[in-house]
Amino acid sequence: MRVLMFSKALVIGAYQRKLEELAKYEDVELTVMVPPYWKEGEHRIGLERRYTSGYQLVVENMTLNGSFHLHFYPRLAECFRNVRPHLVHIDEEPYNLATLHAMWLARRSGVKTVFFTWQNIYRRLPFPFNLIERYNLNVADCAIAGSKGAEEVLLKKEFRGPVAVIPQFGVDPELYSPNGGRQRSSRFVIGYVGRMIEAKGLITLIEAVVGLEGAWELRLIGEGPLRPRLEALTTNLGIAEQTTFVPYTPSVEIPSRLRELDVLVLPSLTTRSWKEQFGRVLVEAMACAVPVIGSDSGEIPNVIDDAGLVFPEGDVAALRQRLSMLMGDEALRLKLADIGRERVLASFTQAKVAEQTYEVYRNMVS
Repeated sequence: MRVLMFSKALVIGAYQRKLEELAKYEDVELTVMVPPYWKEGEHRIGLERRYTSGYQLVVENMTLNGSFHLHFYPRLAECFRNVRPHLVHIDEEPYNLATLHAMWLARRSGVKTVFFTWQNIYRRLPFPFNLIERYNLNVADCAIAGSKGAEEVLLKKEFRGPVAVIPQFGVDPELYSPNGGRQRSSRFVIGYVGRMIEAKGLITLIEAVVGLEGAWELRLIGEGPLRPRLEALTTNLGIAEQTTFVPYTPSVEIPSRLRELDVLVLPSLTTRSWKEQFGRVLVEAMACAVPVIGSDSGEIPNVIDDAGLVFPEGDVAALRQRLSMLMGDEALRLKLADIGRERVLASFTQAKVAEQTYEVYRNMVS
């Protein structure tokens, strides 16, 4: 079967491993369209060519790059004609213009369609996105939901096709690995990796480390509009010398950054329009045998399960207590590190995600 997939997320090199795993199936002829970069706020994420064997990677410019809802590929119709796919995998939300464009082309060509969604909060969309979503839900043959919460939203919106619950991407257990473990230091290193925005709960994390006993370091890795405020807060609270801000790091360098940590914290906060949809960095840390602590926002408790510690979102004292617990109990840290790695190998590898996605394709074309 000829499969055409397009995804802005696949500019990230580490994510491309899923494509190689999909291409290993003998009856899959895979073509993947990506933009040369994706603009996220003021930051431009360039295409990383990391795993590109076994499938065709097509790089096409994107109109309205950086607009999550309104971007699209103006040469997608030409790609349809060249590939002549049996199935198109639209790695976008059903209310996005790119999804509408692909659905219309696919329906005109008699091609089966599957889209992906992380949306785990039910809400009524404004015009014209409500009409875009309704059209796509009516004509799509199948959907992949990144979580059970996203599946529930689809069903509430009366999507009548089959829904498979599969994370968008897994991790490469060879790239994300303990690799000999962390070299011990005199400081307990507490880390965060991701965008620096209010919904990620970084103010909660900074306030939680204040008052921790013992030698510790807070390492915040990423970029975002909240960074100046966070830097000012660490100064005001007197912990600037114990806090390190690390700028954007290419995806293939993230594993080495994670292995430098004693614990990874994802303190996300639910807002009116968002709650944590998966928390991929948790899985990446677990794969590197790094213990994790997460808030109870959205999907985080389901991702962590028994492989880490969970605290009520926004609860500074509870997060501080979890951090103190791990700082003082090396046996617990080692136990959680082992459980986390085992959980990733069982459920969250790129090969596992590719296997589940292939079953979706096979059922659609048969």
